[in-house]
Amino acid sequence: MNEKIKQVETQYLNKTLKKMNQSLIDIEAEINRTNKNISDVSKSWGDVRLKTDTYSGIVETAMSVRQQQQMLAERENSKTRAEVRFETLKKQIKKPYFARIDFSESVSDSGEPETIYIGLGSFSDDDNNYYVYDWRAPVASIYYDGGIGDVEYLTPDGSQKAHVTLKRQFQIEDGVIVTLFDTEEAIGDAMLMNALNGESSTKMKSIVTTIQKEQNKIIRNTNADLLFVQGAAGSGKTAAVLQRIAYLLYRYRGKLTSGQVILFSPNQLFNDYIDQVLPELGEQNMVQMTFYQYASRRLPKIAVETLQERFEIDKADSKLSLIKGSLMMFKAVEAYANSLNKHGMKLRSIVFRNEPLIPKERIAEIYYQYNENYKLSQRLEATRDTLMRILSSRLGTEMRKDWVDLEIENLSKQEYDELVGAGRVRMGDNEEADAAAVTRRTQLGQGEQEREFSSEKAERKFLAKQIVTRALKPLAQQIRRGRFLNINAQFVDFMREAHKYIDLSAYGVSDEGWQLHVEQVINNLKNHQLSLADTTIYLYLYDLITGKHGERDIRFLFIDEIQDYTPFQLAFLKFSFPLAKFTVLGDLNQAIFTKDNATHLREDFATLFAPERVENIQLTQTYRSTQQITDFTKEILIDGQNIDAFNRNGEKPVVHIGQSEKELLQLLKVQLQGNAQEQESTAIITKTLADAKSLAQALNDKNVTLIQSENQRLAPGAIIVPSYLAKGLEFDAVIIWHADTTRYTDNSERRLLYTVASRAMHRLTLLSEKNATPLLNNVAKDLYEVR
Repeated sequence: MNEKIKQVETQYLNKTLKKMNQSLIDIEAEINRTNKNISDVSKSWGDVRLKTDTYSGIVETAMSVRQQQQMLAERENSKTRAEVRFETLKKQIKKPYFARIDFSESVSDSGEPETIYIGLGSFSDDDNNYYVYDWRAPVASIYYDGGIGDVEYLTPDGSQKAHVTLKRQFQIEDGVIVTLFDTEEAIGDAMLMNALNGESSTKMKSIVTTIQKEQNKIIRNTNADLLFVQGAAGSGKTAAVLQRIAYLLYRYRGKLTSGQVILFSPNQLFNDYIDQVLPELGEQNMVQMTFYQYASRRLPKIAVETLQERFEIDKADSKLSLIKGSLMMFKAVEAYANSLNKHGMKLRSIVFRNEPLIPKERIAEIYYQYNENYKLSQRLEATRDTLMRILSSRLGTEMRKDWVDLEIENLSKQEYDELVGAGRVRMGDNEEADAAAVTRRTQLGQGEQEREFSSEKAERKFLAKQIVTRALKPLAQQIRRGRFLNINAQFVDFMREAHKYIDLSAYGVSDEGWQLHVEQVINNLKNHQLSLADTTIYLYLYDLITGKHGERDIRFLFIDEIQDYTPFQLAFLKFSFPLAKFTVLGDLNQAIFTKDNATHLREDFATLFAPERVENIQLTQTYRSTQQITDFTKEILIDGQNIDAFNRNGEKPVVHIGQSEKELLQLLKVQLQGNAQEQESTAIITKTLADAKSLAQALNDKNVTLIQSENQRLAPGAIIVPSYLAKGLEFDAVIIWHADTTRYTDNSERRLLYTVASRAMHRLTLLSEKNATPLLNNVAKDLYEVR
């Protein structure tokens, strides 16, 4: 490190820190002033005079209350903004920036180059002099995308050319320059190596200081409606996408909020792992959910297949799974729904007091009385209106029936008072009506009676109307919610008729085989259970019939581990979020659920978008693992996607072979002790949950945490976790339990073995009983050790 350069840079750092510290003092003073203002406004509530004697007095009181509310809200917002600035700056002051670039705005510009420093956020003084630029600013792209010389970068106004003369990188710890170096590359290997050699933790970290050129393309893309990122395990897909979300929130500040961004992730454990990245960058977290959560929340009365059941229990024929997950099935549901415009709608009678009040045959007549130009949603709305009118017309008829007289005779005093009170003051229509009702009650006083009946007949009529109205209210709610549609029966009918819309023979399935499977689905539905594939079909059919248009507020939708989705599910998400731009990322080599069915996933999904609005980015460089681990894991695959190891040396993977499970357990304990001494986070990855539970019981180590649910949090140290919950995570050391013929035998499990092995950053150990898994037969013997 050149001492003269370091001295100059230290002077600039100290100058920046001095300004930042002064800014912290100023912001803290602003927060204190705002707190005092809030306190003063709160105290002034006592000055608001309530005038309710006249209408104008009521209006004046309301306006005064409204003004006080607005003043309080403004000050609360001001305080919140100041607190966010304070926390962001307090975090940034430890590492104010990580890079410097010197450049001229024009290639031909021979004047003095401009110097900017790049950090997690922008910082300027009161005179608007910028000391640090946000890494998301357009000009910061120069740092990530090119080396020394002529570069081109995108701005909101279009492409801009520049000439870079210096690119300098810093490592600053607690306000002190630890190291600095100049580089001709986008991100120097020294800085990247330093980041990769670090230990893993229970939380993913920001990669702002080491964003690579290809990752920067992902982060700053604003043109594509579908951005498809295929990347090897450990290539930084997820990290880049989280930085992308932070960039979009910065780029569209004031037009986009974190609530308009959704990330579909593989499981809840993964959600917990990444939940600190955006707050570290000064942004609020986006909405995070799994596809299972999205589907199951919409069907609360049906038990949707869980992640564990999908991995361990779902043994559906792969051909049937391929059919149900295909775009052809998606189109079949739409074609079937369109046929319901003419005939075939399954309906329920509106039942009142155990008898059909409006028979389903009559509802069908109403539903199909409108011409074929009506869409299903319009037909439903028109039917709903007609049914409500019929229900209203039954009010008078029911009031004259014997059951009403019996109800009146059996009224208790409390029930009587409630009915009369309900007639006297009707609450809940709107705020103005509620306010008027309260005022009227106050004016009447507690002892006054508002309603007096002129005769017993008038009283009976009034009570009868209240009783019947109350009794018919659940039916009105059923009609408004479309409960006269029999969606379960409609789903079953579609499944039985699906062979008319799909060429089953193209998938090697006979009509008889399909119908046999449909009967299994029907039995599951009777038991209030559905597979995830059937749930998606059910929901799409429901949405088409009821005319739902999806979540139109969502602007950006991200899907991680896309290889575990079917084309049907992806098409359904596009239907459900019609105005969103999609960013999807995954590794086809890790398709542990859809397996070979994921081969054409990218092409299938791309057909749903305009070709010119689709962009594909391939990330082949993997950074997570050492070169030895990467070379070993990629050999497990056959015809896998391109994978290039980053030049970071480490130990070769080790295969330990024991003659019994007891011996394996002893080998595991020794390995855990060694890892603990080196303070390495360790994941013992079992194939199934049953294996994980059994191993935890046999190991009986209080320092090892069993992760058996996706709703748990990652614990520091060593954990035992089933394979399907390890997706997307990384650990210093990975131990694969029973990497032998008892667990990993079939060729269909090759991707699963690759997935769990590629979780390791620095050390990979495979424990095998008697014989190692045959899935290693194609791996070169010099890439690992056998002990």
